[in-house]
Amino acid sequence: MLQIPLWKRLLILGLCALGLLTAMPNLFYDRVERHNDAAAALERNGFLTPEQQAALALWPDWLPSGLVNLGLDLRGGAHLLAEVQLGDVYAARMEALWPELRRALAPARAETGGIRRVPSPPDELRIEIEKSEGMARAMEIANGLSSPVVTLTGVGQKDLDIRAEGKVLVITLSEAERTALDDRTMQQSLEIIRRRVDAAGTREPTIQRQGQDRILIQVPGIGSASELKKLIGETAQLTFHPVIGRTSDKNAIAGPDQLILPSADRGEEGTYYILQKVPVMTGEDLTDARPDFDQNGRPAVAFRLDTAGARKFGEYTSNNVGQLFAIVLDGKVISAPQIRTAITGGSAQITGSFTVEETNNLAILLRAGALPAGMKFLEERTIGPELGQDSINAGRIAATVGLVAVVAFMIASYGLFGVFVSVALGLNMAMIFGVLSSLGATLTLPGIAGIVLTIGMAVDANVLVFERIREELRTARGPARAIELGYEKAMSAIVDANITTFITAVILFFLGSGPVKGFAVTLTVGLVTSVFTAIFVTRLFVVLWFERRRPRAITV
Repeated sequence: MLQIPLWKRLLILGLCALGLLTAMPNLFYDRVERHNDAAAALERNGFLTPEQQAALALWPDWLPSGLVNLGLDLRGGAHLLAEVQLGDVYAARMEALWPELRRALAPARAETGGIRRVPSPPDELRIEIEKSEGMARAMEIANGLSSPVVTLTGVGQKDLDIRAEGKVLVITLSEAERTALDDRTMQQSLEIIRRRVDAAGTREPTIQRQGQDRILIQVPGIGSASELKKLIGETAQLTFHPVIGRTSDKNAIAGPDQLILPSADRGEEGTYYILQKVPVMTGEDLTDARPDFDQNGRPAVAFRLDTAGARKFGEYTSNNVGQLFAIVLDGKVISAPQIRTAITGGSAQITGSFTVEETNNLAILLRAGALPAGMKFLEERTIGPELGQDSINAGRIAATVGLVAVVAFMIASYGLFGVFVSVALGLNMAMIFGVLSSLGATLTLPGIAGIVLTIGMAVDANVLVFERIREELRTARGPARAIELGYEKAMSAIVDANITTFITAVILFFLGSGPVKGFAVTLTVGLVTSVFTAIFVTRLFVVLWFERRRPRAITV
């Protein structure tokens, strides 16, 4: 009998309603997007500007607010290809090794004599040993500072290569250590870039490693490549130094264990600070940073320290009340406040001549952490939103033409049954966008091609069913039995056809990249929704019509 249980009818209608509801925010894209950005800003910063408060009220919180993210080719944005300066990491490693080795060699001074560092390439450490007979002892001590390289395959060779060239001890990183250090640096750079971009509220960026030392960054919706470079291009190395003095002479020479850095404050142009070289603490001691306002209502950045950082900060401020304390970001003194009281709570503010936007960007950089190495940008492109809008318009026209053509063909070929298919096709399109919105998927130009292709494929199953029903009607079966057998006998062909297409889509997704993946995602989602609407939704429409009219004969 041509029957569908009540629970199954309710389930089918419920899924259709859910698809329509989750797809609905895309009809109000700009409004919902502004609402979502304001909600993200509230969660990130803890407060909203008046403009953000107005944006938050544009969409009810109880309605779904998921959107289909538009890719770089549809929305416009910025494209960067960055080269990570891995050599900086090697040089930093050698710089950190020198004081450690000097302390280790101090007890053996009687055997080695005096030692001094001699000029060398950045990725080498060269130390001249006064007594050549003490070279073996110096190499033994240096070897004691070397440790095995731990990799996924286990413990490998030592991290340092140590050799003697006459009276000079030469230390370099081993190949195994360089490989491991490269991987760690690239992974850390990827993670920090991702944090910075995500914290800025951008939607669905593409951040991935390319080759040995390059990172591809594509961020839809951002204003320009220069804006993206400003967000991620700074290393954000934050340190806190005691202030020794100030000078206006940019050619002043720093004393031992001192450094001279310029002020970044707009009100102190031409001012240079003389600081102790060794910082009291670094940005690694920070656990959180967010934009705030000081007591005078000026933009500032509030930060919180971890337990160790809070202890160091508390001890230093307790012992240096009345002294200046420089906050240094990327080689510039952004603020040098006077310590008025001991700060022991682990929380403080960074003040200076900031704008609200600058405090927000600084908080993002500090939360994300410092990049392990500098970056050189090899490619930069800004894709304007007008180009993306042209692509959207072209895709909309293609989808509309395809939809109208398919609907006209189905109605002309199958009459009332074609009308049922047309309604189901509209539900299918809504469900595709509902699923993509729920997944937070990114729609690209090839993705639009996948949706247009789905429109044509969506009615394929119905054509098989209706042709099968026609065959059954020719055998003089009753209409109810013909409809039932039509769906049953067409099922195997429908399943086979869609499984083969699904396998192809899965292969495209896992072996492809970028736009190819976008096409595979929309094609896969379209396959699932098409099968659902063809087998269940269209059949429900036919059953409801048949139960209401009870025709003695039907024409398909």
